[in-house]
Amino acid sequence: METDAKGSKIIRLAHGAGGSLQSELIDFIVKDIAHKNVNNGVGVKELDDGATIPLQQINKEIVITADGHTVFPLFFPGGDLGKLSICGTVNDLLMMGAEPLALTSIYIIEEGFDFDTLGKIVNSFNRTAKEANIAIIAGDTKVMPKGTLNDVIIATTGIGIKDENIKILDNNLKVGDKIIITGTIGDHGAALMASREGLNLTTDLKSDIAFLKEIHATIEDNIRNNHIHAMKDPTRGGIASALNEWSVKSNVSVWLDEKSIPIKDEVNAVCDILGLDVFQIACEGKALMAVDSNYADEILAKIKSTNLGKEAQIIGETKSENPKKVFLKTVIGGTRFVDMPLGESIPRIC
Repeated sequence: METDAKGSKIIRLAHGAGGSLQSELIDFIVKDIAHKNVNNGVGVKELDDGATIPLQQINKEIVITADGHTVFPLFFPGGDLGKLSICGTVNDLLMMGAEPLALTSIYIIEEGFDFDTLGKIVNSFNRTAKEANIAIIAGDTKVMPKGTLNDVIIATTGIGIKDENIKILDNNLKVGDKIIITGTIGDHGAALMASREGLNLTTDLKSDIAFLKEIHATIEDNIRNNHIHAMKDPTRGGIASALNEWSVKSNVSVWLDEKSIPIKDEVNAVCDILGLDVFQIACEGKALMAVDSNYADEILAKIKSTNLGKEAQIIGETKSENPKKVFLKTVIGGTRFVDMPLGESIPRIC
């Protein structure tokens, strides 16, 4: 526990980084909220990628997600703050099984930030929203005094809709489910680290930043028929954080096969140089899925038929023994825990 000179507990950078410390901060913020859901929908208590508001008269649910985007640098190989903000918001809606409809945007800008750079970010934001066919319907801007903010951050709220019978939730994994990843892991975080000043790393790595509508569209029937029990884009904390959340909330164990997990050689190299765990490094254009084993091969084939999902693999399964743990069967034949990260090893990646 870190404290200030008066002995008061203080917030660390790692509290915003997707691991167990972030869970501690979120619990502190939400513990005394009086009303945490609407019409018995998914709410703050569940801490999924989004929340739902059931519209019982028409058998639909509104899906809402909120996110803040603080990436550094603002422009990085494969993307920028504007594109990241749209993709992250759209993907959170898709991971709940929803059709994205609209979003709001809040720009918080540091005094002295130049209009030319802001224009590039805004143009990327608007262009990506158009590509995703999602409307920008409301927003706000604030300017902070110089020195109180680092450049600019964007906060978004996404709005979507889905059929009420679709149940894609963190606590919905079943024993025997297969775990699918839609492509290589760690690309985003590794690309950002390699591009930051002072590290002198030369690679061809680009962020995997993308919105996942193409994949979502190919498996829409499986989503509608509840063959897919959980989906998540493994951003802060990587697949280690996402899978640990699933295992705890669903009271199952997850068993991964290291040989099956797709990882670029360059990503492994960056992680080795910097002493990072690739399983804890963020993706921004991949989806993890827990799917009914009877439909796993069918779903995988559909995903692999898309441009985004060509490198998709079944990487593990769920079991009943040793619940609330994630295990890795290593390439050398051993087994080790994949722990929930304390916090993201790379700050300001999304």
